[in-house]
Amino acid sequence: MFTGIIEELGSVASLEIRVDGARIRIAASLVNSDGKDGDSIAVNGVCLTALDVASDGFSADVSRETLDRSTLGNLKEGSKVNLERAVTPATRLGGHIVQGHVDGCGTFQSAEQNGDFYTVRIGFPQGLARYFVYKGSVAVEGISLTIASLADSHFDIAIIPKTWQLTNFSTLKSGDAVNLEADVIAKYVERMLSIREN
Repeated sequence: MFTGIIEELGSVASLEIRVDGARIRIAASLVNSDGKDGDSIAVNGVCLTALDVASDGFSADVSRETLDRSTLGNLKEGSKVNLERAVTPATRLGGHIVQGHVDGCGTFQSAEQNGDFYTVRIGFPQGLARYFVYKGSVAVEGISLTIASLADSHFDIAIIPKTWQLTNFSTLKSGDAVNLEADVIAKYVERMLSIREN
């Protein structure tokens, strides 16, 4: 489990696409500093199992399912990635409950600067629309964010200067795919209601 508060901006050292998945190597220094093989680390919001942990980074195997559902297969050597270690029992939950289980890909549509702040517009697929609510939580690229305005096919989020500087948002361009994870509470409510109706 994660909080959606990004700890480090890492980069892709290598990405080897295989028939049944991929092997990715992430260059990092903080999230791996106290890590060991088998730890969970979120990469752009995708929960991965760290392998070959060293002082300069870590590797991870990425399944075909994860490549198909997320943007990890689009990464290239040098791509900037948002990194977060899994929470511990003593961690402050500064964002919201983020599982690292990406629900689908959205589209980075625009970023409008207002002084040091940004308003970012994210397009989403219709299949995820029912999970988004005004002032509700959403994880975009693993970042815990609040929906500031909501339309049928997109939402806007307000980005503070620290988030803009510490994450890969500043590297995204209009049309780029982004990982989306809906608030897990919405999914549980939907499931409970569907069972009650049957």
